Amino acid sequence: MNTRPIRFVRRGELVTLGNVSPDRTLLEVLREDLGCTGTKEGCGEGDCGACTVVLGEAEGDRVSYKAVNSCIRLAHSVDGLAVWTVEDLAQDDGSLHPVQQSMVDCHGSQCGFCTPGFVMSLFGMYNNKVCRGQAVGREEARRDLSGNLCRCTGYRPILDAAEQMLQLPPVRVHEAALLAQLREIAPQHADGGYLAPATLPALLQARADHPGAQVVAGTTDVGLWITKMHRQYDTVLDVTRAAELRRVERYPHHIAIGAAVTLHEAFDALVADRPQLATFAQRFAGLPVRNSGTLGGNVANGSPIGDSMPLLISLGASVVLMSMRRGTMRHRELPLEQLYTGYRQNVMAPDELLAWIKVPLPTTGEFLRAYKISKRYDDDISAVCLAVRLHLQDGVVSQASIGAGGVAATPVRATQAEAALVGQPWTEAAARAAGAALQAQFQPISDMRASAAYRRQLLANLMQRLWLESQGATRINLESFALEGTQ
Repeated sequence: MNTRPIRFVRRGELVTLGNVSPDRTLLEVLREDLGCTGTKEGCGEGDCGACTVVLGEAEGDRVSYKAVNSCIRLAHSVDGLAVWTVEDLAQDDGSLHPVQQSMVDCHGSQCGFCTPGFVMSLFGMYNNKVCRGQAVGREEARRDLSGNLCRCTGYRPILDAAEQMLQLPPVRVHEAALLAQLREIAPQHADGGYLAPATLPALLQARADHPGAQVVAGTTDVGLWITKMHRQYDTVLDVTRAAELRRVERYPHHIAIGAAVTLHEAFDALVADRPQLATFAQRFAGLPVRNSGTLGGNVANGSPIGDSMPLLISLGASVVLMSMRRGTMRHRELPLEQLYTGYRQNVMAPDELLAWIKVPLPTTGEFLRAYKISKRYDDDISAVCLAVRLHLQDGVVSQASIGAGGVAATPVRATQAEAALVGQPWTEAAARAAGAALQAQFQPISDMRASAAYRRQLLANLMQRLWLESQGATRINLESFALEGTQ
């Protein structure tokens, strides 16, 4: 197998691994090659968080820390980064790191299988926030730990530990020394089985040269194809190292989100313009998934139950597709909903890549809501996702843009419901008519997440909920409630 060695920093030392196939996961390498058995395999699909590790990457003059699921992260993707597993936190004299000590003091471990993952998520939070002088509240800790599941229902003491770790003597990473090491091992993947070009032109050329390569942009879906469907890939093309695609750029009328921008960073940008999306963004997935996955990957993958596409469709987003032909970069732009031709099929040519997602900025009179309905409130896949954007003038709907997921073979624009609303007074009757139009346009299927009948009923119910919220109604959804006596 013609692959470059993987080099990363662990416990202050350079680790070099050779002969690692391009489709091997980070979890496999950690457990089987390095003996890091504290990192557990639970679900093998980025759902439970037992396999969580923390990656460190140079960002200017500081290190960013990201808790990620190692079970669906490809090993070659950590080339040039720092890696921490649960074995790496204790000090040389055996004393525990504050996140470990607080878990012990607060009795945060029961059977213990999930504990390493919780500890590593806390470690990422500790370095990004506590070590930089930021307080961590209980609700913030709950959100950041939403990607870690505990079958023993030990969440309350774990949240106690998240609060207590601030009170213990601080332990900081020697970032200056780490930054120097990371700069020395900056990856230069240009050939071999795992391709990760550092520039957009090189990436597009690699796509032209290797049209059969499996494109990855975070592997939160491709990782499951490897772990669950046992697919194998001789050549992998990773878009996340192209510097141009790792940025969010602002223009007078829109923002452009590069295909390599993580889901966490992309939603931060969207929420900055539309704060009402904060809850939807936090529920998109657990933080380790949002730290690895990219918005471009989610859109290009085109899953009918992917949550970002209905939202982006409602916002009027477009995608920029790029290719390299005869040494010249070419691009074309189209509305996002026109990208898809069928179940996980799209209009991209073999030499094209999705490079940018352009999202218009909000305008006066915009009313926006995005709804995610799933069996589990946190860290779950939607049964139905519905995003509705209305513009109201003197009580009349002047514009309507609605995106839906989980109700067809692709993410789709709800054109019939839009037509039922535009030009009509915004009333409860109009909301009901739009709900009926949604039911008429879509014939969802029954599967493990919901029945077809339930999904169709949801479409009407969510339009009713939209109407109530537009009239100022409160305490009509789950996030509005908190159990008495809880924090």
